Amino acid sequence: MIKVGIVGGTGYTGVELLRLLAVHPDVQLTAITSRKEDGLPVADMYPSLRGRVNLAFSAPEKADLAACDVVFFATPHGVAMAQAPALLAAGVKVIDLAADFRIKDQATFEQWYKIAHTAPQLLEQAVYGLPELNRDAIKGASLIANPGCYPTTMQLGYYPLLKAGLIDATGLIADCKSGVSGAGRKAEIGILFSESSDNFKAYGVAGHRHTPETTAQLQRFTEQKVGLIFTPHLVPMIRGMHSTLYARLTKDIGNDELQALFEAQYRDAPFVDVMPFGSHPETRSTRGSNMLRLALHRPELDGVPGNTVIVLVVQDNLVKGASGQAVQCMNLMFGLEEGTGLQQIALLP
Repeated sequence: MIKVGIVGGTGYTGVELLRLLAVHPDVQLTAITSRKEDGLPVADMYPSLRGRVNLAFSAPEKADLAACDVVFFATPHGVAMAQAPALLAAGVKVIDLAADFRIKDQATFEQWYKIAHTAPQLLEQAVYGLPELNRDAIKGASLIANPGCYPTTMQLGYYPLLKAGLIDATGLIADCKSGVSGAGRKAEIGILFSESSDNFKAYGVAGHRHTPETTAQLQRFTEQKVGLIFTPHLVPMIRGMHSTLYARLTKDIGNDELQALFEAQYRDAPFVDVMPFGSHPETRSTRGSNMLRLALHRPELDGVPGNTVIVLVVQDNLVKGASGQAVQCMNLMFGLEEGTGLQQIALLP
């Protein structure tokens, strides 16, 4: 059994990890930390876990994290970088769901996240945890930088097109929407029910910190200079993410060939569903599951396919966009089947 510790178990990604790992056949939950809730039974805070998780939260200094095989950090940015060096030195694998190790360039990280990076020596060691594009590296990793939710949709949507050299990488446009849980479990005016319900708005238009993460990863797959315009939006739902990705085709290719390209790329990816050409994937089709669904479109001009390809991508921002993806990485790191413990079917209605 894999002994698992979770640092920061009270937030949405933390409880999502608990939901998934509590029924994972190869996991033994060993420690769940929260300084504020020290001593409180986990099931008292999250009744959905009654009978499944019998541990209590413990303050970080009381938890024997070094006795774990792997520790997940479901914490604010900056926490993992402070604790990861000691855990790695003790032979514990680390999976960080925050952004501490997503960006290799220290100056870029500090510019966007406004905090000093206290473990820059680990930046090169960290492996970016997007299994569909980095599976082999994840298998041998000790430190995983779990991708952001928006970047997951953008990378999986653009990757086959960039890899095949079919699009102008300098003019990518990503119009993305997320449910309110993406902002985390906190009291903040903009995400209060009366503020976000029956409302729709963009944010981070002048610049969002997921942009440098996504650009750096996409740059690996093309010799062109990646130019990405990314606009996130907040939609009045709890879970779900929908990204509409635009790109200009630079080569003559038929719609059937485009579809075949994506199907071939993700044929062996258990959590990427390439839907029939022209489909309209819905966020509810992924709610509570680790599945990401995408579909291709190509607007016509006077009955002739134009040079714009549109990729629609949906996922649950807390599962494939966060905790499910982290468990997917853990499975690979410990030699398990990639989908172990992640076979939940989406909740509908």
